[in-house]
Amino acid sequence: MQAAQPQSAQPDSGQPEHGPNDHPKVPRPKVGVLLANLGTPDGYDYWSMRRYLSEFLSDRRVIDYSPWKWQPLLQTVILSKRPFTSGAAYKSIWNEAENESPLATITKSQTAKIKAAMQARYGDDVMVDYAMRYGNPSTRSKVEAMTAAGCQKILFFPLYPQYAGATTATANDAFFAALAKEKWQPASRTVAPYFDRPDYIEALAQSVERAYAAKDKKPDLLVCSYHGLPQRYLMEGDPYHCQCQKTTRLLKERLGWGDSEIMTTFQSQFGPEEWLQPYTVEEVARQAKAGKKSIAVCAPAFSADCIETLEEINEEIKESFEEAGGEDFTYIPCLNDDAAHIEALTTIISENLAGWV
Repeated sequence: MQAAQPQSAQPDSGQPEHGPNDHPKVPRPKVGVLLANLGTPDGYDYWSMRRYLSEFLSDRRVIDYSPWKWQPLLQTVILSKRPFTSGAAYKSIWNEAENESPLATITKSQTAKIKAAMQARYGDDVMVDYAMRYGNPSTRSKVEAMTAAGCQKILFFPLYPQYAGATTATANDAFFAALAKEKWQPASRTVAPYFDRPDYIEALAQSVERAYAAKDKKPDLLVCSYHGLPQRYLMEGDPYHCQCQKTTRLLKERLGWGDSEIMTTFQSQFGPEEWLQPYTVEEVARQAKAGKKSIAVCAPAFSADCIETLEEINEEIKESFEEAGGEDFTYIPCLNDDAAHIEALTTIISENLAGWV
């Protein structure tokens, strides 16, 4: 007797076209675009902050001291105190209406706008979502969701213009670790740093021009404040410092300014080591004492406003400037979900999807 032939699946049934009925259903193939940012605690209470800080400060890309030395200090001393101070800082900027940090709110908006642009360009063939390196939603949970939805190819996009091991690389690490857990592993690509792209520089320049146009008098100096790293990382081959300097130079050239009107500094130093200099908090005070009473500060390393910009720059660094005699301090927000920024990110994504869609 002739064996019965397997029935073909109906279109869009989720079953392989020539597969037996008892095989697992397979969703229609899609391409995933997964945006990634640093992360955010679930709340500013002690335990939410402790969980978040423990994950963040246990990352060997961030703190590369030997765990047997670092972890006892972290778990017994640092995490007994720091959740309180960090929690207070987060509370001062918290989005109470949505019960989330500003970084979460902004990243959601960026994702929604990029998703709409991808939908208009590619229809339902491209799925867009976001993940956080630390906290929620985790990279692994989003990779799992994308593969379950049929994403057989995933473009992973760390939203850091400049590359650093402590940002871009650790985000990629989490993505690769998530892929390692998948039974059917999707093809994958990661997006390269975009610190010198003309469309990114143009978006930065437009944000500066808007801020300056709103003032009665042009500030004496624009401080481009980048998140810091230990000086040792530069000497070990991390390109972050050089990429930050190039971003500032390209911004200066696009604005048509002289060297005395713009400078690069670094913020958020932590621990006893020497970090990339000059330190923003010290440099703004020095500039105030030197007679530059009106300054503006922008943060080109951050794709979205967060604790380091809304609290550290707009509160701590501003206070340092004013206490040293500064009179007019202007913080220029990150690019966030600005139209020029979204257009630049969408263009980067489309270029990296070449051959996939």
